[in-house]
Amino acid sequence: MNPFKPRVLAPNPKKISLITDVLNEYKLKTICEEASCPNRGECYENRSTTFLVLGDTCTRSCHFCGVKKGKPTPPDPTEPYRIALAVKDLNLDYTVITSVDRDDLTDFGATHLAQCVKEIKKVSPKTKVELLTPDFNANSNSLDIIVASKADKLAHNQESVRRISKKLRPQSDYDRSLQTLSYYADHSSVPIKSSLMLGLGESENELFETLCDLKNAGVTHLTIGQYLQPNPKLHPVRKYYDTDYFKKICKTAYDLGFKSVVSGALVRSSYFAHL
Repeated sequence: MNPFKPRVLAPNPKKISLITDVLNEYKLKTICEEASCPNRGECYENRSTTFLVLGDTCTRSCHFCGVKKGKPTPPDPTEPYRIALAVKDLNLDYTVITSVDRDDLTDFGATHLAQCVKEIKKVSPKTKVELLTPDFNANSNSLDIIVASKADKLAHNQESVRRISKKLRPQSDYDRSLQTLSYYADHSSVPIKSSLMLGLGESENELFETLCDLKNAGVTHLTIGQYLQPNPKLHPVRKYYDTDYFKKICKTAYDLGFKSVVSGALVRSSYFAHL
């Protein structure tokens, strides 16, 4: 059985406004907005958001992602502190920090992400922080910075099965993502998380192989959701799965030994991230 049960709340514009007002006050970005997440209204009601740092422009051109691509602006050194103030103002028990890929930076943005954790822990020490990171080209120096950041959970998204991965992420690599996850698992004691999208053209056998690869890499927490095409120029949806299929894959993942699995059509990598 899938233990994941979404909370059903009546719409509360005041709670949504609280999040947006704080984000606007501190001039912060969220992946919820930049990637047009279908859950952002629900998450905002629950005082939950995933901060997007290092700008809103990615140096990579993944064919499933609606985030802007191009030449990003230099990192803003005040951003970690502004995020910490927002976390404190929102009284968050748990928060997620993610970033665009920054292949233009020497450390690929790792120091900036780690600084976000440091600033949050300084002003809101009880808040748990999850870092959802790029692969940093599997650079050990960058990965060491993330491991040493004192984040409470480390995450990197595998996204899809091996056969499709290169088409989706031409500047990334299936095995490099596994290497990143393995590095986190081998060098830290915190939960390791990844995420998969379904409906990109994968077979069930390929999906099972990927689940095994993630488990062998040390991943303990997993989210699985339906891919939705952000715009007509990106990879098309090959198949829509029903609720029963997501329950089936959830059970398969638990049977393989994953400790936490959140699986459903609208599930995204940071949905109910505290689980």
